[in-house]
Formats: sequence, structure tokens, C-alpha cells
Amino acid sequence: MRIAGLLVAATLTAACSQSVGGDAEPPESTRLTAPTSTAPSPTTAAGGRAPNQNSAIEDVIAWIEAGTPADASAYHEAYLDGVTTRLGDDVAFTAPAGAPNKTTQCMTDAAYNDGALSCLVDLDSPAPRPAGAEGMWKPGWVDFAGTTAQLGSLHGDPGPFVKGVGPPLPEGHSLTFGDTRCRSDTTGLFCVNYAHQSAIWISIAGVAPFGCLQPVPASSQAGRMFSC
Repeated sequence: MRIAGLLVAATLTAACSQSVGGDAEPPESTRLTAPTSTAPSPTTAAGGRAPNQNSAIEDVIAWIEAGTPADASAYHEAYLDGVTTRLGDDVAFTAPAGAPNKTTQCMTDAAYNDGALSCLVDLDSPAPRPAGAEGMWKPGWVDFAGTTAQLGSLHGDPGPFVKGVGPPLPEGHSLTFGDTRCRSDTTGLFCVNYAHQSAIWISIAGVAPFGCLQPVPASSQAGRMFSC
């Protein structure tokens, strides 16, 4: 067991190497190729115009549901240095982040955060560490729990991402898990929580909220926060 622990520590170090935004970089096998321009694309592989930050929640939900459903059984595992970890009912996936060679890694972990969706995105302009905050600042860490969404977080460990990253969710496809459905797009990742009729858009620009989510003062442990 001590040898296994050392191996986990070694792979964890590789998984948590810092990128420009302070987030873990996915292995080459799971990286997705985004458009050659950083400007948002108005169309997607499944057709239709992607929502913008001013879109109504009804339009966001309809657009997400118009995506091609992905086989959820293919997203119950994560990969790290050639090791596959089965996730049970949890899911892991990788999606475009709205710019070339930029991706968003997402994972649920019922034991870690009650099944809320956690994502890592390499932000174009990451927020600085909050004044007085202690610990490892992850500006591109996103937590989406339906009634709340948070961008930027302090973490002394990689949380669920210690297991690695999930397979790609192709552009134009949607993945349903629990009360949440996410659709991948060239402009980023859109996720809706049906139980609370809220949604977020994750991209290199940050997080855009929809529905009942409204900006609220951030704590000393976060960059931006939204709440219903």
C-alpha cells in the first residue's frame, strides 16, 4: 500500500502541473481542437446559434436539448498516465473552451461535493488571488450546484481531478447526468440544472450565469460567485 501511495503521489504531481490559468493540463489524448479564431462561432455541429450572455433561460435550455445526445455510459471513467479509473455513477468529460487548444475538464464526485459539477478551465484573463487568501489559488476552478455557481477557488489538493480527466464530449453533443445536462460547443460548455432552472456558460472568458443565478459578493475564498 505504501508503494501504491507513492505512485499516486507521483501521478498527482503530473496531473496538477500549472497552466497559464493555474489549472491542470489534460493529456494529449483528451485535448480537443477548437476553431482557429478566438471569436465565438455563431453555429455549431448540431446546427443553430449558441446562446449569448443575455439569452433567456428558456432559450438556453432549448439549445442545450437540441444537441445530439451522447452515450452517458462512455463517461463514467477518468484517465491519468495510462490508468483508467471507473467512476461509478459519477461522470467526467472534456469539452472545448472557446479558443484553439483550450479545453474545459469537468467531473462530478458525490463523495467530494455532493455530486455538483466541478470544472477546470484555462482562463484568458484569470483573476488574481483574493487578498489574504491562503492555499493554492485555482482561478479557473468552477463549481456548479444549481442554486450556486463559483469561479475561482482555493484548493490544497486536486479534489476529484486526482482521478484524471474524462473523454471528449464532441462539439454539438449533450451529456445528461442527474439533474444536469451539458452541451459542448466551439464557444465553450453550456450546462443546465433542471431542478433549479439555472444554467452556466464556461469558456476562457469565465462563467456567464442564466436563469435564477445572479452575481453576489464573492467570499475571500473565491473569484466570482452567483446564487439563486
